[in-house]
Amino acid sequence: MAITSSSGLQSPSGGIWSQIQQQQAQRNADQAEQQARALQSRAREAQTVADRAQENARSLKVQSGQAQGQAESARRGLVAMESIGKVQTGINDLREQISAALAPAETAVATTAEPAAVINVFGQATGTLVNVTA
Repeated sequence: MAITSSSGLQSPSGGIWSQIQQQQAQRNADQAEQQARALQSRAREAQTVADRAQENARSLKVQSGQAQGQAESARRGLVAMESIGKVQTGINDLREQISAALAPAETAVATTAEPAAVINVFGQATGTLVNVTA
């Protein structure tokens, strides 16, 4: 009988122990679920931040391409300006050369004292040659 009575005593305490274990398991499950929800929330926030960062990266890439295009355009403009400057310098040098070449001819015409006589087909002097270019 001692065995039966000792079994009978353990049975009620076994039910309480089982109930305590079940409550502890329920608390553990609730805590795990709460932690899972918190982690999911943090994961969504992190995904949102990552999406924004990716969009910012795309925007920066587009802006970078535009800035690169502007830089290339500015370089082409600079090269064109340098070419125009060289052409203008060449034109100015050519003008100086033309002026220098024409200067002796102008002074030679100005120093002629008497106009030359005009000779007709018979070899006779008929008048004088007048320079009307000025």
